[in-house]
Amino acid sequence: MSIIEISSLNDERAAVYGRLTETQLRNRLDPAKAVFIAESPKVIDVALRAGYQPLSLLCERRHIEGDAADIISRCGDIPVYTGDREVLSGLTGYTLTRGVLCAMRRPAETAAADICASARRVALIDGVTDTTNIGAIFRSAAALGMDAVLLTRTSCDPLNRRSVRVSMGSVFLIPWAWIEAPAVEQLHALGLRTAAMALTDRSIGIGDERLRAEERLAVILGTEGDGLAREVIEASDYVVRIPMAYGVDSLNVAAASAVAFWELGK
Repeated sequence: MSIIEISSLNDERAAVYGRLTETQLRNRLDPAKAVFIAESPKVIDVALRAGYQPLSLLCERRHIEGDAADIISRCGDIPVYTGDREVLSGLTGYTLTRGVLCAMRRPAETAAADICASARRVALIDGVTDTTNIGAIFRSAAALGMDAVLLTRTSCDPLNRRSVRVSMGSVFLIPWAWIEAPAVEQLHALGLRTAAMALTDRSIGIGDERLRAEERLAVILGTEGDGLAREVIEASDYVVRIPMAYGVDSLNVAAASAVAFWELGK
């Protein structure tokens, strides 16, 4: 392994960990050079097992022969940047979780049609921009047996560092793709019926037998506050509500996704 000491916040060799924005990491002008950051040994382990390519590591000194030892041994001949905890925190702008970050090659985008070809249950994330919610939805989708996740371009990037960490690496396990507008029409063209999670006059309960009877179904989740757009709801085959108690009108979108995936994924 190649251990490289970082003592300056302006060290260009480690710029990927602190000086580049998420947009710059995605590098849309040259997708072949696009990068994302995985945080913590456990998450990096999931990415490596899923076949993602590591480019470099940023690691506190004490973790080189500790928590990060196994990760380092599996990453081959890539740079391992290290330094004082204060320097690394200053570089990244946050305290490292378990002291380890890994820059990894972003994979080429997958077509929505390809990952939905044989999918029975699909999640569509429409306009959700909170990174924590994106990560939590992916974790629930993977854990509760959804076959694929689709996202509109108005949603947050699943490979955002925080989304990846909150998902505990689930973004590396379940197939996902971007879908262009109008998304509902495209889902119908792919042979999927659609269920929009929203409160309207025509909403049916999530336990309705018609939903379970659908051979192929896409569950559509919208952002908190405004929720799904009217045209999305109107274009969907079903509008679905989760029954509430104590006068509560709705759940956080991440919590609602877990309920929906458990009930509709059966």
